[in-house]
Amino acid sequence: MAEVLISGPEGKIQANYRHGQKKDLGIALVLHPDPTRGGTMNTKVVYELYKCFVNNGFSTMRFNFRGVGKSDGKFDGGEGELSDSAAILDWLQINNPNAKNCWVAGFSFGSWIAMQLLMRRPEINRFVSVSTPADTRDFSFLAPCPSSGILIHGDKDDISSHDTSRILSEKLQKQKKIKVEFKSVKGSDHFFMNHMNHLTQSVNDYIESEITI
Repeated sequence: MAEVLISGPEGKIQANYRHGQKKDLGIALVLHPDPTRGGTMNTKVVYELYKCFVNNGFSTMRFNFRGVGKSDGKFDGGEGELSDSAAILDWLQINNPNAKNCWVAGFSFGSWIAMQLLMRRPEINRFVSVSTPADTRDFSFLAPCPSSGILIHGDKDDISSHDTSRILSEKLQKQKKIKVEFKSVKGSDHFFMNHMNHLTQSVNDYIESEITI
């Protein structure tokens, strides 16, 4: 794992990057939760998602949104963070020009940004959305959702509604040409405290079932 500083819309972006062990398998971008609530690329769930992709052979990156850690700028409520994510995806593609897969994953606020990036970048062919804040953020832009993916949510989450996330997944499941799964983790809170193994197992299972070689 190497720390890199990447040029972004507001200056440098601090990131951690691991080049894939499986040549040209794919790239994965992992987005962190709300910076105003302490979210960083080192948040436990983000780090575990990052490891899932690394262990499955992806060239993988997690990074700090603007104003977090060594990243320049200040929190922008979503629009600027989306621009940061696009810049990081550009870097990943430039450094992995023959990648066969392009995945995006996000935790909480990061999942909201990830799904917006999905709409703007047709090369993204799968998503992983964890603790999706469908009750507090507007996901109506997913009309239609352009890619298959999975939503994973703890059924004891008291920050983002489990049921609203499930309803969103059911809505997406009705769309043609994509397959959207929903995984409920029994007994888990927003951060998967004491249930991290269930989260990582769900992510690994999904990657293994959907990867294009």
